Amino acid sequence: MTQSIRSNHLTRRALKTTVMHVAVLALMTSAVVGCNRGIKPEVNDPVKLVQIAQPISVLQPVFSADTGSQKASKKDPLSLQIGYDNNQIVIASRGGDLTGFDGAGQRLWSVNVGDQITGGVALDPLSQTAVISTRNGQIMAFDSTTGAKRWQQQLSASVLTPALISNNRVVLSATDGFLHGLSLQTGQSIWQFATQVPSISVRGAAAPTLLDADTALLATADGRLHAIKVDDGLPLWSRRVGVGTGASEVERMSDVDGKPVVDNNQLFAISYSGQLIGIDLESRQVQYVNDLASLKSLAVNNAQVIATSLDGKVVAYDRSNGEVLWESEELAYRHLTNPVMIGNYIAVGDLDGIVHLFDPNTGAIVSRVETKGALTHLQVQGNLLMTQSTKGQASIWQLTR
Repeated sequence: MTQSIRSNHLTRRALKTTVMHVAVLALMTSAVVGCNRGIKPEVNDPVKLVQIAQPISVLQPVFSADTGSQKASKKDPLSLQIGYDNNQIVIASRGGDLTGFDGAGQRLWSVNVGDQITGGVALDPLSQTAVISTRNGQIMAFDSTTGAKRWQQQLSASVLTPALISNNRVVLSATDGFLHGLSLQTGQSIWQFATQVPSISVRGAAAPTLLDADTALLATADGRLHAIKVDDGLPLWSRRVGVGTGASEVERMSDVDGKPVVDNNQLFAISYSGQLIGIDLESRQVQYVNDLASLKSLAVNNAQVIATSLDGKVVAYDRSNGEVLWESEELAYRHLTNPVMIGNYIAVGDLDGIVHLFDPNTGAIVSRVETKGALTHLQVQGNLLMTQSTKGQASIWQLTR
């Protein structure tokens, strides 16, 4: 097994300081479940943006809709995502509205589910099914073309991320540590898998993803990755990613809240406690571990792994050996989203609703677009970049170059 641990990018001491700072801020805003007292947070102001010397046009808007009515709360850091297929767009609001549009952006239908929507939208174009979850742990499936409800299932706890729909299963990760597999046709519970729940953790979760055609990969609050058969819930293997160290419960938090990335026989994941890990899937050997703390998913291209840190750094690593290629602090403390690749550019969103486009070779910001409200998550499908802000503004941009 080859394992290279780097500390020149972010020292262990600095990492612990960063983790403690963000953890305390999260506690002060009720974003962390549990209890800790007597610590005063240090406040860091977001850096001011530097004007781009020679900006280029990378994205053009093709769709925008206001889901309306709800105001984001610091106590409720939800990250709703757009359900998209070439001929369908389905958008959920925190207020409980679910709205369907055709591929041209024409509104087709709208329903209110009767509760706050906390996870959504998962869209399966083959079965024309849209799945969402609510604050009270209800999972609902709708016909994505008409808005008609198909089924409803009650879980033991709420779900904060979109479901994974695969092999006629709806796979979900609930906040009580249970992983669920439901029938796509009926919503019937097919399997459950219990994971360890730490006494204190960040209020969030990683969306399930596919490891291969038959296997789901789920990340949990105890810092582990679990590979589970989609059809019957049979556990195949488990691996620890996050390793919290320190005297207090806050310092020991090891959540993996960013969706793991599987690409070209490599697996990448990052933890709140500060471990970015690259794994060779053929041998299941750890290739490297880097010191970086994040709650956001990673992005990859042919040569790089890109991460956004808790304190707002954007860092590009060599995906083969984990070496730092470049690092940008131009967006420090701007509450960054996950990075994504759109064409040949790296996109990152921030607290002001601005999407910044980086040149992956130099780490320079070369373009920007803007929406209304803070951004918490970016999505890419083909040549489209999708966002949904905390003010309910759903936007889709198309790559122009």
